[in-house]
Amino acid sequence: QLPSTLRAAAWAVTAVIVGDELIAVEPGDTRDMNYGLAFDIGTTTVVGILIDLRRGVVLGARSVLNGQASFGADVIARISHAMTGPQALDELTSRIIGSLNELIDRLLAEANVSAHHVYETVMAGNATMLHLLLGIDPQAIGVEPFIPTTEDALDVSAADLGLALYPLGKVHCLPHLGAYVGADLVGGLLATGLAQGEGVRLLVDVGTNGEIILGSLERTVATAAPAGPAFEGAQIVCGMRAGEGAIEGVVIDQEGVTLQVIGNVPPVGICGSGLLDAVARLRIQGLINTSGRFIPVVEAQDRFPPDIAQRLVTDGNGMRSFLLAHADESSNGRPVFLTQRDIRELQFAKGSIAGGIAVLMDELGVTTDDLVDIYLAGSFGSYINPQSARIIGLVPPVPVERISAVGNAAGEGAKMALLSFRERESAWALVEMVEYLELSGRSDFNDSFVAVLQFPELETLGLAPVVDLMAVPV
Repeated sequence: QLPSTLRAAAWAVTAVIVGDELIAVEPGDTRDMNYGLAFDIGTTTVVGILIDLRRGVVLGARSVLNGQASFGADVIARISHAMTGPQALDELTSRIIGSLNELIDRLLAEANVSAHHVYETVMAGNATMLHLLLGIDPQAIGVEPFIPTTEDALDVSAADLGLALYPLGKVHCLPHLGAYVGADLVGGLLATGLAQGEGVRLLVDVGTNGEIILGSLERTVATAAPAGPAFEGAQIVCGMRAGEGAIEGVVIDQEGVTLQVIGNVPPVGICGSGLLDAVARLRIQGLINTSGRFIPVVEAQDRFPPDIAQRLVTDGNGMRSFLLAHADESSNGRPVFLTQRDIRELQFAKGSIAGGIAVLMDELGVTTDDLVDIYLAGSFGSYINPQSARIIGLVPPVPVERISAVGNAAGEGAKMALLSFRERESAWALVEMVEYLELSGRSDFNDSFVAVLQFPELETLGLAPVVDLMAVPV
């Protein structure tokens, strides 16, 4: 392209250089047409951010469902499918490339940007997702000793991956900390500065695979806890993803039950944040005890106003449930309710993460009083009510003002790495600084998991339980 471009432009050209590599020579002055993309490839959702690299301005952000979802909801299912043969691995790779190209098309069209002028892309995601993106067999991640084929930051071209961008544009994949604490958490570390500051801080990415990092500049440790899909609304009787019609917030008081529904429409089901909120409200009102069991129906009738007491019901098998929305209040004519089994699913999910946190705190020899901040990351973490997280024991019982949602920290870290070579170098350094602990097979994790399955006593959280709603004056 070079001779024809130089002659056609009468030698008035713009050189495009990434690092120390010339990747394009363009006719005229195209310095204002300089764009990059940052992606967070989640197991469920893929988030893309388009950035004007000359001005450092975000031009758009979009998300789509990961096209691999039909092969399983978690990384183990994806790894299992990839192990069935080369064709299966190619299929998984093709699906994620398709999801990325769908995002690219949307972002570029909305911002009126040409794919030819997107020169750099940064990818964050867990180790399995980035292995599948690159077409690398992820089998080693799924079997002991759980070691990724590569943990390094890798650079490839857009053409190598089949992305609908300038073919010689560079794609940079952030490094991994371990098999189940991947480049998404490296992005989170960049965004929060956790491992580069004073004071002990905790970062938790709440999801199917709960990723946890604890520490400071002095020492930082990381691990992953298999929480299961309850936080995504899966394996919950009336569970659903966080979309229109999903209950995302619940209030229970003497006035009755108030629901916050995505889209402000009649409810269809309940998503992860709504599940967590509902259980926390039931706990503080005394409708469930520390073991997670509903109180007897007769006791509820004695203690609670009729509108609440009548919502606690028992089915033909003796299973208790709490009705959140009557059939005539829902979008599909079906009641939305929370079962005893749903509460157990949440207890196992939160117990896994809380148990992992306890192991890391023991490893560093720190107590709750030592925690300066707790960051809840990820798309789900952004919508968690911090007080509800305390009530169910998902996080240590620090004052609620120390708990904050940091949104898509992985995407933010990818964006920082896109805009700054210095931040990319920091990402490489973080991998050397952070110690990775594998929980599988550790007896202390099993002990911690069992110890935190129950809900905390409310008094230990500085909260007074509501003893009898019937006695509360209206």
